[in-house]
Amino acid sequence: MAAVNCTEVRKGMVVKVDETDFLVVDRQHITPGNWRGMVQMKLKNMKTGSIVQKRFGSTERLETVFLENKPCQYLYQEGKDFVFMDNVSYEQFTLPGELIEEDMKFVPPNGEVQVTLLDDKAIAIELPASVTLEIVDSEPSIRGDTATNVTKKAKCQTGLEIKVPQFIEVGEKVKVDTRTGEFISRSKE
Repeated sequence: MAAVNCTEVRKGMVVKVDETDFLVVDRQHITPGNWRGMVQMKLKNMKTGSIVQKRFGSTERLETVFLENKPCQYLYQEGKDFVFMDNVSYEQFTLPGELIEEDMKFVPPNGEVQVTLLDDKAIAIELPASVTLEIVDSEPSIRGDTATNVTKKAKCQTGLEIKVPQFIEVGEKVKVDTRTGEFISRSKE
């Protein structure tokens, strides 16, 4: 672990505060008029998942925690938990559903993700910028509705609901942005 000035801490880093590991969800460097600068951080507790707001003086130092990322494959859901396999060692491990449930809407069966490890314990997944998902259900197209940017609701194989253009049909594969959850384009796969 290395100690860094809190002004150098960035979103996505893990820091140790009061002997607890926190993921930096958001940070803001505030320099009000003639007062001393401070750094306001939104931190997610790595054990409980709760989010807290903390304020640090701009000269305070925080310990950063080393995280390891491994390429893994999503295998199946077991109750509320999700089972992954390390692509190198073929070791299987489980991630709790409450930590990654929202992200799993973008991961199809046998999908590839980066699993983040803290002290050899899986704590989170990192999604690619976009994923290819199959449309399994959608509203029917309305004939003659040719206005620009007309969309309809569609459901993907993972349960994710998105808005797609009228011409997208059930069974087609589409690219979806994992940051916004929006349709990007038809997939060429």
